[in-house]
Amino acid sequence: MHWAFFETFIQSGTLAVIAPNGELRDFGKGNPNAAIEFSDPGCLAEILRNPEMNLGKTYVEGRWKPTAGSDLHSVLHVLRVNFEKTLAQTRWSALSQSVIAPLRSWNSLIASRRNVAHHYDLDETLFRACLDHDMHYSCAYFNRADESLEQAQQAKCRHIARKLCLSPGQRALDIGCGWGSLALYLAEHHDVFVTGLTLSVEQLKVAEQRAMDTGLSHLVNFQLQDYRQHEKQYDRVVSVGMFEHVGKAAYRKFFACVERALATEGIALIHTIADQQRAGAVNPWIRQHIFPGGHIPSAGQVVPAIEQSRLAIADLECWRGHYALTLAEWNRRFQDDRAQFARTRGEAFCRMWEFYLVLCQTAFEVGHLAVHHWQLFKGDQTEIPVTRDYLHADGGKS
Repeated sequence: MHWAFFETFIQSGTLAVIAPNGELRDFGKGNPNAAIEFSDPGCLAEILRNPEMNLGKTYVEGRWKPTAGSDLHSVLHVLRVNFEKTLAQTRWSALSQSVIAPLRSWNSLIASRRNVAHHYDLDETLFRACLDHDMHYSCAYFNRADESLEQAQQAKCRHIARKLCLSPGQRALDIGCGWGSLALYLAEHHDVFVTGLTLSVEQLKVAEQRAMDTGLSHLVNFQLQDYRQHEKQYDRVVSVGMFEHVGKAAYRKFFACVERALATEGIALIHTIADQQRAGAVNPWIRQHIFPGGHIPSAGQVVPAIEQSRLAIADLECWRGHYALTLAEWNRRFQDDRAQFARTRGEAFCRMWEFYLVLCQTAFEVGHLAVHHWQLFKGDQTEIPVTRDYLHADGGKS
């Protein structure tokens, strides 16, 4: 067992480690604390050869597990607190960021469809088990930590709608509309006509059925189309949780398409995960198993792309902590139905899914990820207030 490794790197919090032969040692001191048990001698060595990939790989294979009252979140929390800065600054991580990541940052039309299908065409029952009733698969907005996921997702929709400064009868484009949740909200609560674009066949089916079930088919229109192929103009453009799939090489193209889709004096709102320290490709394990082609942007990468278009920035808001709460609730709901998914999909799938949710949760808790809200406009803009007071009128409840 590589005891010296733990002695060197566990400097914050406490990690109890149980070796395959049953030997137990504690490293570090104080909180947070966790306990991990390895089932074979070669597991740790494999993890150390490529931590970003093999930590998840070996967990899915069942070669290590939380133990002694710990859960996966407590283990990953301790590991991330201690290892993130050190491992991110290794020579191989630097090489990956500077050489490999740019090669993976271009998503063609074909690649985009394939990447979306890899994740979003999974059986909708999985997402229905994890998400809120309206199936919002993006960061919620928690006015209070004890709010329900349903309340927080509705608060997110209200927040976005206010930033769009909507009026009845306007036309809006939703790029990456998912299962139609935001489009249906805007149509129902603001009486606007919404066109939603998705590359997922399964999401399109669900969105169209939901429009019929809610009696909103006359206000919403969902299409299986890439945003780069869409030619119509709208008063408003919104995109929630899609920009992370664009790829750095296509940032300028994306904002050029937003500008083209906006009528004069139009408003756009782009909601995206952002890296507050170093932008780059998503964690390689996440990229392989969950989101192929993903790239987490930084503000420094986004601003030049906006400047190249004829769009102007009205506001940039940073949401800190909200996604950690969202992911924790998704995982809690998944755990409620975990036994069922273990029977239908297998234990390895359940381990993969929970590792994905918890790994992302810790990245928003102790890492440097946040959510950025880019409020943009085209032409002369008089509809957007010059302060943020309008976002919180009536306590944000209307």
